[in-house]
Amino acid sequence: MDSWRVAVLGDGGVGKTALAVQFTLNCFTYDPTIEDAYRKQLIVDNKMCFVEVIDTAGQEEYATLRDQWVREGQGFILVYSIASRSTFERLEVFRQSMLKVKRQKPIFMLVGNKCDKTYEREVSREEGIALARSFGCEFMETSARTAYNVELLFTNLVRALRQTKRLETGPGGKQDKPLKDPKKPKCVVM
Repeated sequence: MDSWRVAVLGDGGVGKTALAVQFTLNCFTYDPTIEDAYRKQLIVDNKMCFVEVIDTAGQEEYATLRDQWVREGQGFILVYSIASRSTFERLEVFRQSMLKVKRQKPIFMLVGNKCDKTYEREVSREEGIALARSFGCEFMETSARTAYNVELLFTNLVRALRQTKRLETGPGGKQDKPLKDPKKPKCVVM
């Protein structure tokens, strides 16, 4: 069984906690947090996995903690509220935080949450798609309140993480051996 640590990043009030709770406990709640962790076992593509969701604080006063959460995360969900343009515009701050801390390109998804609030929409779906394209990641809209796309979000992220791990380890699942042993001489002259 594989295990993944996923950090949920975004401005305060976008529904990070609600997404984590809906995914792990199948219920809707609003509870402002500084940091919390939720765990769930699920089956993705007929293989059991364990997902730990790190629910982070979005306020700027917790920026130093955010670096620690990013360091510990293997996958990331960047969240904004479709009903708040300012949360959409601040996504670059969270993306830069990931890029600064991670050595390789982080695996993440862009999520427009609160899509049940269509009457309050300030950010179009097309804008979300365009930003995801510029970030080089997948995009989806969710609703933590109605559970719309919540399970699919985490399933797709696990798939992306597994794909990356396969590329790093090779087709057999084990770390590919280097072509040449660095301890052996590269050339023998006789």
